[in-house]
Amino acid sequence: MYVRALSGVNSLDEIQITGGRALEGSVIVQGSKNAALPMMAASLLHRGVSVLRGCPRITDVYCMEEILKKLGAVSRWEGKDLYLDCTRADGTEICGDSTGRMRSSVILLGAMLGRSGRGTVGYPGGCVIGKRPVDIHVFALRCLGVSVQEKENGITARRLRSTGGTVVFPKKSVGATEQAVLSSVLSDGETVLKNCAREPEIVWLCRYLRGMGACITGEGSSCIRIQGVGTLNGGDLRVPADRIVAGTYLCAAAATRGRIIIENPPEGELDAFLDLYRKIGGQYEGKSGKLIADGRNVRFPVTFLETEAYPGFPTDLQSPVMAVLATIPGESHIRENIFEDRFRLAGELNKMGAAVRVSGKDAWIRGTETLQGCPVTACELRGGAALVLAALAARGDTVIRGYSYIRRGYEHICSDLAGLGAVIREINRNSFI
Repeated sequence: MYVRALSGVNSLDEIQITGGRALEGSVIVQGSKNAALPMMAASLLHRGVSVLRGCPRITDVYCMEEILKKLGAVSRWEGKDLYLDCTRADGTEICGDSTGRMRSSVILLGAMLGRSGRGTVGYPGGCVIGKRPVDIHVFALRCLGVSVQEKENGITARRLRSTGGTVVFPKKSVGATEQAVLSSVLSDGETVLKNCAREPEIVWLCRYLRGMGACITGEGSSCIRIQGVGTLNGGDLRVPADRIVAGTYLCAAAATRGRIIIENPPEGELDAFLDLYRKIGGQYEGKSGKLIADGRNVRFPVTFLETEAYPGFPTDLQSPVMAVLATIPGESHIRENIFEDRFRLAGELNKMGAAVRVSGKDAWIRGTETLQGCPVTACELRGGAALVLAALAARGDTVIRGYSYIRRGYEHICSDLAGLGAVIREINRNSFI
């Protein structure tokens, strides 16, 4: 059952969940946040209209849309299709008030460099899960002939040459790889990017750009080659299903010992997660383009799990998995290698009856079959989603504060879960109910 309270002047910021029901049914997964945002940035490279079909209507997408409008773009929605007219999007400066709301805004620097040869962005923000520095972005741009100045209020860049170049990334970085791709597709000559991140979102960005006329090969591998072109056409691509949302819903089935069907699974993008799903007792099969997942026999703790760059286990699913492990008696061990502050969830799970102990990059989870609902607070996007999963499995009622964090990446998590049998409602304390 899903109830939305009548909205007042403030945005909904709490969720109330009555746990104890095994989820069952089918769900269609929204478009991918991490694919849509760089595709939106890439739309700046065409002086005309581009379309992102099935674009998720989430807070981060709205934030990126507003930034593009401040640069001069004109946007409109037709259902879930986002049209971006960048004919006059010639702005080259984005203030910190805009970029401070979202980490991925930094890749707009590469798009502005590709379009105008210069750009200034305030330092990026987003969830409080770690430092996420921009040093690799700056390194990559300098390798490509860009003069970069880091100032107190942001980063200013100007292209000194447009002849491509070679970047050997000192470590894999999704954002820096996207940054280098965006800044290179309209350069002269060839650009070679080595030790690239391999995440599916980079593959989708390159597909989108190639549909615009870019000459790119090697995406999905550690080496991407880009032959610069003079101009690009408008982009037009359907945003793929969000692999993290799909994984979150599979975790919801596991936490509640339910059975669900993902109608549009992101094929081939969840292999590391599904391997873990099977280890904890879950079963799954692909059939007729759908993913059927059975969590009724989930009962095995995890001896050791560590997050890694793709194709390893994704850091964005570490928190949802921790919530599942909190429902499994016995001790599990997780090591977080990507973001040093991803374990903020632990204290909230402990309020619900779990026993999570954190030391540096490691967390030990001693689960219980009797999580208890109580008031908890989301501090960031994926940790907030994980609290939803724990609440679904817990006895009694849970109120989760900080729903605004969850809305950054989940378009309709409450109605999706209600469709699977959850008792869940959004709350606005300033509403008349």
